[in-house]
Amino acid sequence: MAVVVVESPAKAKTINKYLGTGYTVLASYGHVRDLPPKDGSVDTEHEFEMSWEVASDSRKHLKAISDALKDDNELILATDPDREGEAISWHLTEALAKSRAIKKTTPVKRVVFNAITKDAVTEAMKSPRDVDMPLVHAYLARRALDYLVGFNLSPVLWRKLPGAKSAGRVQSVCLRLIVEREMEIEAFRAQEYWSVSAALATPRGQDFTAKLVSLAGKKLDKFDIATGEAAELAVQAVRSRDLTVTSVEAKPASRNPSAPFMTSTLQQEASRKFGMGAKHCMSTAQRLYEAGYITYMRTDGIDMAPEAVMAARDVIKARYGADYVPKSPRMYKNKAKNAQEAHECIRPTDMAVSPDKLKITDNDQRKLYDLIWKRTIAGQMEAARLERTTVEIGSKDGQVGLRATGQVVLFDGFLKVYEEGRDDVIDDDDKRLPQMAQGDALTKHSVTPEQHFTQPPPRYTEATLVKRMEELGIGRPSTYASIVTTIQDRGYVTKDKNRLIAQDKGRLVTIFLVNYFRRYLEYDFTADLEAQLDDVSAGDRDYKDVLARFWRDFSAAIAETSELRITEVLEKIDEVLAPHLYPPREDGTDPRVCPKCGAGRLNLKTARSGGAFIGCNNYPDCRYTRPLAGEDGNAELSGDGKLLGHDNGDPISLRTGRFGPYVQRGEATKEDPKPPRASLPKGWEVDSIDLERALMLLSLPRPVGPHPDDGELIEAGIGRYGPFVKHGKKYANLPDVDEVFTIGMNRAVEVLASKPERGRAAAAEPLKTLGDHPDGGALAVMKGRYGPYVKWEKVNATLPKDMAPEEITLEQAIELVNAKASAKPKKKAAAKKPAAKKPAAKKPAAKKKPATKAAK
Repeated sequence: MAVVVVESPAKAKTINKYLGTGYTVLASYGHVRDLPPKDGSVDTEHEFEMSWEVASDSRKHLKAISDALKDDNELILATDPDREGEAISWHLTEALAKSRAIKKTTPVKRVVFNAITKDAVTEAMKSPRDVDMPLVHAYLARRALDYLVGFNLSPVLWRKLPGAKSAGRVQSVCLRLIVEREMEIEAFRAQEYWSVSAALATPRGQDFTAKLVSLAGKKLDKFDIATGEAAELAVQAVRSRDLTVTSVEAKPASRNPSAPFMTSTLQQEASRKFGMGAKHCMSTAQRLYEAGYITYMRTDGIDMAPEAVMAARDVIKARYGADYVPKSPRMYKNKAKNAQEAHECIRPTDMAVSPDKLKITDNDQRKLYDLIWKRTIAGQMEAARLERTTVEIGSKDGQVGLRATGQVVLFDGFLKVYEEGRDDVIDDDDKRLPQMAQGDALTKHSVTPEQHFTQPPPRYTEATLVKRMEELGIGRPSTYASIVTTIQDRGYVTKDKNRLIAQDKGRLVTIFLVNYFRRYLEYDFTADLEAQLDDVSAGDRDYKDVLARFWRDFSAAIAETSELRITEVLEKIDEVLAPHLYPPREDGTDPRVCPKCGAGRLNLKTARSGGAFIGCNNYPDCRYTRPLAGEDGNAELSGDGKLLGHDNGDPISLRTGRFGPYVQRGEATKEDPKPPRASLPKGWEVDSIDLERALMLLSLPRPVGPHPDDGELIEAGIGRYGPFVKHGKKYANLPDVDEVFTIGMNRAVEVLASKPERGRAAAAEPLKTLGDHPDGGALAVMKGRYGPYVKWEKVNATLPKDMAPEEITLEQAIELVNAKASAKPKKKAAAKKPAAKKPAAKKPAAKKKPATKAAK
């Protein structure tokens, strides 16, 4: 027998089923070792030697593997088929050798498979290899680089920029993309332009719309009709002339399907179609992979195994007919630079398992599998055949010209199954046009001018951000999700309506890094470093040479900032951001003069919370502040924050305090130092707050009406624990904040009635009733605070993560509760008696160790 090690228990369970009793399959639960989070874990003085530490949670998993190897002296490493998987296998080998669980004579093999199916696993077991050390070296280089940047650059941020959290080698570059986009939006000035369209009818009475494209014999560019007056003249020119069809041109066209999914395109499409974040997308795909439904989901490859291509063609022919199968299979060229990581595309392991046949209850898994299956099948289907029609329309004198465009789908091809989503694209050419011929006289129903304004560049979504990172060569498939998640977790970026918005913290960190560590935030430098790491994984470059070159220049850049003062840093940031922080005023006055006191000057300030704001240098005499992003040009400012409007003569303002944003009625005075205030509830973004929403918050608690039983008032409000309804001393939570403002009497009474009295909680309904235990007593699956569990009398056994509550059988439940019941309870440590106090002996002063160069 041999011990097979994989990463997750779900994967272990599936593989154990395929391999049978001749193997012991165990899980490492991911990485078992990492660099300790302290200075000196990467020794820059001794060829970047790394000190590894076994995580406390991993010790029990390593022990289980060590215990199994006592009986089965053969180790097979079957971790994921990428750089991280190779690194986990290497860590396991090193840790087990150090603990003497494996010896020099112990056979250690490495196997990889792209899908967890019986055929893939059994075939992989026939072709073992050694651990791929170039891939391990690429991992070591990345881990060392990230550590050196994090543990040397983050302290600089903490000292020089109050409130900043940390910086990362790739995350900071990604953050720069979002911050620069935000600054582009703020600097954008809309330009007005007009278009003119005519509603027309053919001689057969069929309606369509055409746009004005030429006037007075001149072709119109986008901004040629710049004002409403010019648009009205153009309208009159069209109205006053008879129009005829001057030409009809129909051209055949075709559309080919998109390539199968790789990691980045899957994340982009899941974001577009489901609003699914990169992290959630990957965790959902991970579960599909571990269940054996799809191939490995961290890949930059788009090619597909020949047998999978043929299986897809068979499915297409059976489901849609021979017309939808192209004469020859479609081949997609892989764009990945790193051949070591260019795996197969993300596809179903069995093409015949269509989404309707999938035995999964999780909604997100079903949606993602449906997306992957359709994309894969569509990728092997016939192209869609279209006819694109352009109709030119004009007056006899040639003074006006209009154009109508449209298309007809002659054969839907792959569109029958799937069409890729689009980012911020509007296409007006998809409409169908009625039949027309040259010389047809057209009837005018109406001629309409339409005002437009140029739009700023859109904020990034997770999909467009991943796409941009991929275009620039920043990051790799396995890192996209963690990068996007990290900058949100640090509070540098927030997500609103699926758009990523740079916050003040993120803006300050970016400006600081761009000014003092510009080279390390350059897109080309980061992409070049990624390419060097790809060379390492291909065995073409020594990873220690890469680290040495990076550290030589980076450590020098760190040293140059040692003498910087906080005030100097803020002045520099204030100077760089000046065009955005202090835009010109309409009246031509100095934009840096305080609008409240008229004497002080505005400058950049930071708060302990890490946020930043613009304040008057006459503080505390003048307490004027405003956000970094500025105020609405029409907004009147009153004291701190942004004035939203007035209600009954009181100013209603939006402010930021120590506990976050809030709205306030009036101003603080000696008589009333605490005017009415209301914090913004969770889920309400600052940008969404207007006067109406502020007044809604300030009106809480809201009376619903007298209770029908006793006449006592029922109120709705938002408290420390979220939205609620209240009747007397009884509170009941509401699921949604917005319901506080709409809840009626019937719903309020129902919510209050469903809340059990204190101390008399109603018995929870089981998710599934399983039957009776052999020793007596019912077994049921219950919903728990920490997940579903099996209940048998006083024994509660938590369900494993990979076991769905709907699918558990009576036999499995009995096994779980028996194991839980037989587990010995931990003995409580006996309380120690306090030791008698002794006079403290004086210790000699400890000598300080000389700081290493890396720690300085």
